[in-house]
Amino acid sequence: MAVDDGTEDERAPGAGSLSSGIRAGVLAYALWGLLTIYWKQLTAFEAFELIAWRILGATIVMTIIITLRRRWSVIGAAMRNRRLLLRLAAAAVLLTLNWASYVWAIVHGRIIETALGYFMAPLGTMLLGVLVLHEHPGRWQKLALGCAALAVAVLTISYGRPPIIALIIAASWSVYGLLKRQIPLTAVESLAGETFLLAGPALLYAAVAATAADSLPASATAGEWVLVSLSGVVTAVPLLLFAVAAQRVPFTVLGPLQYLVPTINFALGWLVYGEALPADRLVGFAIVWLALLLVALEHVGPGNGKADRGAVPEYTTTPAG
Repeated sequence: MAVDDGTEDERAPGAGSLSSGIRAGVLAYALWGLLTIYWKQLTAFEAFELIAWRILGATIVMTIIITLRRRWSVIGAAMRNRRLLLRLAAAAVLLTLNWASYVWAIVHGRIIETALGYFMAPLGTMLLGVLVLHEHPGRWQKLALGCAALAVAVLTISYGRPPIIALIIAASWSVYGLLKRQIPLTAVESLAGETFLLAGPALLYAAVAATAADSLPASATAGEWVLVSLSGVVTAVPLLLFAVAAQRVPFTVLGPLQYLVPTINFALGWLVYGEALPADRLVGFAIVWLALLLVALEHVGPGNGKADRGAVPEYTTTPAG
């Protein structure tokens, strides 16, 4: 069954909207990066409980958005399509894993490691392209993958363990991006479908967690409840801004903007929250940055045209935050 992708509602405006699209894109990525500050205010609570409440909040917000956009017929068609439903369910599981890893890392003072994960995600996407889609990497891309492997080795020595959280974040987001390529829905509709599938398990988890003495219902202050109640809004707003930007800005411009997110997280973890960044760890990050530079050189080198506005490259998938 074909599923309407909703593009008739989101046609790209004229060139005059480019500047407003760039502003929307920058704001979306900045908000995703600054979500670290938001979740840092809720470190008294267990990360998985926070994610359960986030899913419930996002479900409410996405219900309102889908209703206002009159897209229930699209969601209904997707839910009746067995193959598409399975893809949405798999994407929902990966999204939960990504969100939970990110929030767990913030709660446990490992913000810099989340930055590493989102810096590594495009490299993970490239590796999936080689292993799953049987794409043929260029020489710069091969060197970038080598740099990524070297960076993991250096950071393992620095941390005294593999950077597990960073690897989970990078892997879950890369595979999530691969799945999203196979889901014929807009970003908003896809997230709505994913949160609707997650709502039941999230409600069950929140109900069970509520029995603990340190749970949100048992111990949250009024201010903390305000933050939790806004979790759906802070999930949806950057996504809507990104949807605007994606229709107005060439992806060769929009794609590199995604690095605002890990850059903000890196700066927050190091300069604001005082996480350790010894020289050997900084070397590991520098190798990752070199790998990303090599990927960029591959895309802008001779014989490589600009990205097509009609298809979203993997590196422009929206951050989970």
